[in-house]
Amino acid sequence: MTYIWPAILASVLATSAVANEITVDNCGEELIFETTPQRIVIHDINMTDMAFALDLQDKIAGLTGITGWYKTSPNFDELRGDIPELAPKYPTVETLVAAQADMFFAGWYYGMKPGGDVTPDTLAPFGIKTMVLTESCIHLNKDRPEASMDLLFDDVLRLGKVMQVEERAEKLVAGWKNQLKAIQAKTAGLHRPRVFLLDGPADAPFTAGKFAIPDAMIAAAGGENVTHHLDTSWGRTSWEVIAAANPEFLILLDYQTGNGAEDTFKFLQQDPVMSQTDAVKNERWIGLRYEELTPGPANIEAIAKMAQAMHPELN
Repeated sequence: MTYIWPAILASVLATSAVANEITVDNCGEELIFETTPQRIVIHDINMTDMAFALDLQDKIAGLTGITGWYKTSPNFDELRGDIPELAPKYPTVETLVAAQADMFFAGWYYGMKPGGDVTPDTLAPFGIKTMVLTESCIHLNKDRPEASMDLLFDDVLRLGKVMQVEERAEKLVAGWKNQLKAIQAKTAGLHRPRVFLLDGPADAPFTAGKFAIPDAMIAAAGGENVTHHLDTSWGRTSWEVIAAANPEFLILLDYQTGNGAEDTFKFLQQDPVMSQTDAVKNERWIGLRYEELTPGPANIEAIAKMAQAMHPELN
């Protein structure tokens, strides 16, 4: 009997370890954590906002991809406090290893590129697990559902589960869903304008297809995305295609450099085909920041802004 107890104890400990594992979906595959991450690095302002919404500042070892592209708000800076920015644009494997990261929260074309230097596979040998932004999964797996607000909700719930703040995450998501119901109740039965989103002046417009969260946001605000037919998340089309759709309302990504969205609208006013569309002729547009148009907590207030601007009868 003396020799049985060690085996029983080992079995109990193994069962306990399995029971304590945290498993979440990660682009259709299981991402398993044996313990709660203690040093996470987050890429991009929208994913950082998710972590801030869950009060995870004490677990954030660093940020990447913020100041190289965006002008932050005073509120973001206050929430960030003394969390260091490890790279203004893209991090390297060495950057993440030096930070002693045990989790990297990023996405495809949100800090990582397929076949690039920083991927889940290149980080794994260093004990760094990668949580991938769900919206970006389409770049590696074309068999994904069209965008819905679950892109935001599920990522916040996943992050909450991994960091063991599930109750906080569930409360946040429940509140957001109630806000969306209230917006949709106001726009129910109203005309659904044709909407075009533009990410800056360019020879070929960069916009949101049916797998990008703005597609779902436009629908939630009571509009119809004229580039819903694009079989991608973010991608390019032609001015002729957009002009033929004759958008009635514009969403212009505002990087807060120069005159931002105002400069983009002036560009459209000078374009020979876009200047003839209803949206440009009637000067119906709204400028929204990057973090408002990529999956993150700012989406909810952005939808409210869009609904008010699209439907002047609500004012």
